[in-house]
Amino acid sequence: MTDHVHDLHSVREATDRMLTAVAKLDNAALREESHLPGWSRGHVLAHLARNADALVNVFTGRPMYESAEARDCDIERDAPRPLEDQLADLRATHSGFLAQTERDQDWSRTVELRNGVTDLASNVPFRRLVEVELHHVDLNIGYELSDLPAEFTVREIAFLADRWSGRPEVPPVTLQIAGDGDGATWHTGGSEGGPVTLLGTGAELLGWLAGRGDRGAHLTVVGGPLPALPPL
Repeated sequence: MTDHVHDLHSVREATDRMLTAVAKLDNAALREESHLPGWSRGHVLAHLARNADALVNVFTGRPMYESAEARDCDIERDAPRPLEDQLADLRATHSGFLAQTERDQDWSRTVELRNGVTDLASNVPFRRLVEVELHHVDLNIGYELSDLPAEFTVREIAFLADRWSGRPEVPPVTLQIAGDGDGATWHTGGSEGGPVTLLGTGAELLGWLAGRGDRGAHLTVVGGPLPALPPL
């Protein structure tokens, strides 16, 4: 089973790192573009706060979001708020998420996320960590994919490689960190056709899998063109 205690410690560290960086911004900066098309930095922060609430719903057996429309409306509603309000909301919802995880519960149980996706309760802290770390990068405030902790990068590569596995619209792909002496590799995509091998840094591989950064532009591609992935 995933070590949820370790992951919750990582969530605390990542959230503190993100909040410290955000606190240095001003209201005008929140209105500027993030790395996510159509979203300002305020949209990213609003999403992070509402996601913390949504994961509390997951733990308590309620729908993660009332609906996709309600989720989007909540983000649009909260995006224009001033920095002080954004920070207060992020701190409060982070505390609420941690408080929920401190309650006695069966961490081996299956919980339901969005769109019928299910997972073990023990994996939810890592899912929150993914939200905090990747959206910190998305804020476009100097925290890059290459700044992510190495452990997180490797785990997220494995998670996303598994997510894209078996997808017929993605050709078979082998991913490997260039110069990695232990030969760690991941496989993803469908089963039809010859495999394409992607070699690069962990940050570059993660960028391609997550649709972020240069989206694989600096990867070494062997066996065919760089495949395009659908949106996450």
